[in-house]
Amino acid sequence: MLLKRNAKLVLEDNSIFHGFSFASQSSVSGEVVFSTGMVGYPESLTDPSYQGQILCLTYPLIGNYGVPAMQNDEFGLSKYFESSKIHIQGLLIDDYSFEYSHWNAKKSLAEWLKEYNVPAICGIDTRQLTKKLREKGAMLGKIVINDKDVKLYDPNKMDIVKEVTVNKPVFYESYDGAKQNKKNKKIILIDCGVKNNIIRNLLKRNLDVIRVPYDYDFFDFDFNGIVISNGPGDPKMCRKTIENTEKAMRQNIPIFGICLGNQILALAANGNTYKLKYGHRSQNQPCTLVGTKRCFITTQNHGFAVDTKSLDENWQEFFVNANDGTNEGIKHNAKPFFSVQFHPEGHSGPEDTNFLFDDFVKMLK
Repeated sequence: MLLKRNAKLVLEDNSIFHGFSFASQSSVSGEVVFSTGMVGYPESLTDPSYQGQILCLTYPLIGNYGVPAMQNDEFGLSKYFESSKIHIQGLLIDDYSFEYSHWNAKKSLAEWLKEYNVPAICGIDTRQLTKKLREKGAMLGKIVINDKDVKLYDPNKMDIVKEVTVNKPVFYESYDGAKQNKKNKKIILIDCGVKNNIIRNLLKRNLDVIRVPYDYDFFDFDFNGIVISNGPGDPKMCRKTIENTEKAMRQNIPIFGICLGNQILALAANGNTYKLKYGHRSQNQPCTLVGTKRCFITTQNHGFAVDTKSLDENWQEFFVNANDGTNEGIKHNAKPFFSVQFHPEGHSGPEDTNFLFDDFVKMLK
């Protein structure tokens, strides 16, 4: 298929990368980030943590296995996607495969992107772009199609979690008929942009889940523990979430934070967070369990991290990134609070740390 070279990526430092538009013809702006994962674009593009970001995929060939149909599992959750829609602002790739082949594919990547009005550029030098972002740090940028210019947009200066959270509580019943068992534990899931597979992992452990908006006052519910989900943007924008977490900690309610939830828990403990130079986004991030020689391969998608030096003596580091030494988890020395910066549910990616869900279940009262 012949494409017109009518698209370009313009970074905030005025660098320009020319390419070919193969999806929506709309121009967009956002924070330009990169992911080094080889596969998993259906899951990545529907991950709410990418809200407000233009995603560069470093693997050179994208689209060759198409996109599956939207199908739900026994819980009413999408089997193959992490939410109900695409969340990225735009997509940047090197070589796009117009022909796809997979037993489960129902449409092409281009068709799927067009459905959600998401622009995409192929034919750009993703290696050069990634090296620039590694050296200079994540930058604001814009995809300009047919010279239709747009203003730069910084998602980290806005409360974008409100764009991906539910607008009212949603109730999920636990696995395989276990809902008939009145002894099932109930979990408050604070939705900061939760991935479907986090919900699925809780339900498969016979937990009833009450999914609430990120700023919701949930203390009138009867529940046994709290999970704080992943999500996009600067955690300091989630003021109400931090306040509710502080209140739960005063009541010694078991808490498990994932990704953004790790940062929320640290802020609720009077700690601090900071922006990473270019973040961690891939399915191959090695994390070491502190105090051991055990290293786990994890899926990650975050641009902020916890400053462990800002936490008091009641807290300890749980996991550390083996690549750059940044924090990958914290836990309280005496109380039932812990969190991780990576995604123990994987999807896409390894499930080496799936046992953390079991550890959380053991903490429940």
